[in-house]
Amino acid sequence: MSIKTLAIETSCDETSVSVVEDGRKVLSNVILSQIKTHQRFGGVVPEIASREHLEAINYVIKEGLEEAKLGFDDIDVIAVTNGPGLIGALLVGISAAKGMSMALDKPLVGVNHMKGHICANYLAHQELEPPFISLVVSGGHTYLVDVTGYDTYEVIGRTRDDAAGESFDKVSRALGLGYPGGPQIQKAAESGNSEAINFPRVMLEKDSYDFSFSGLKTAVLNYLNTEKMAGHEININDVAASFQKAVLDVLVQKSIRLLQEKKRDKFVLSGGVAANKPLRELLEKECEKIGVKMYYPPLELCTDNAAMIASAGYFDYINNGSDTLDLDVFPNLGL
Repeated sequence: MSIKTLAIETSCDETSVSVVEDGRKVLSNVILSQIKTHQRFGGVVPEIASREHLEAINYVIKEGLEEAKLGFDDIDVIAVTNGPGLIGALLVGISAAKGMSMALDKPLVGVNHMKGHICANYLAHQELEPPFISLVVSGGHTYLVDVTGYDTYEVIGRTRDDAAGESFDKVSRALGLGYPGGPQIQKAAESGNSEAINFPRVMLEKDSYDFSFSGLKTAVLNYLNTEKMAGHEININDVAASFQKAVLDVLVQKSIRLLQEKKRDKFVLSGGVAANKPLRELLEKECEKIGVKMYYPPLELCTDNAAMIASAGYFDYINNGSDTLDLDVFPNLGL
């Protein structure tokens, strides 16, 4: 008998509801983005995000069920993101999920948002099974993970300061390109020379798989200030391309080294920054060289969405059972 999971995702600035069958088949995936609201502020304003989630949540739940052509009685499990994320935004989603769980007498499962990003690939690639190495690159997190089972994750490397996506946002703001930074940097870089400026590649200690992009961000800001003070004209596209290449070189180098060390034959890219085309192309090229099959989700499953939460929730439920109504939110939840 199949299990239909309804999931709610409200960790940042997307209100999303999805219904997924058996952790693999997407029946609906409704996403209401707040990007236009936050663009004028140059980033997400937590209080505004919470209010917009509150206004949208009931409507998006209704749309999610209608798109799946199902009613509440057809749902078997309620899954919800309970961290990491903005505390007010998370509380909107978890409150809605608890209410549905109580009213419908359906099991409730709290889902780690970062596990959701990895599970997005199960929706896009039906044949994909663990074990594999996964690089998770999002706005607030960068992880290198050895995924040994559907609910077993060994974190090998993590960000120590600015995550890859966060550095994209900050550099984009400094260049006057706007928010969100990832797509803006990628677009500007297409017209730039990635070898124009030699920004640092921070590898940390010998054999470390951790990441640090704070120094790179500072190097870009220092370059911009130095050039302005000297009265030089700054080529925005060259800065964007050189910065992007510095980030990508570190991500790719560490990923390939871990693949070889663990002798895995599958590599999974996930998270918002997985939408970066040059990153996908560079990783694909390097994976091909060492005989590793690479997987990444389509663009709509790279950014925050409830379908990935439903998939992760399903695997959590069948392996570990459900949570109680005491389920809490954890804004700084790690993988």
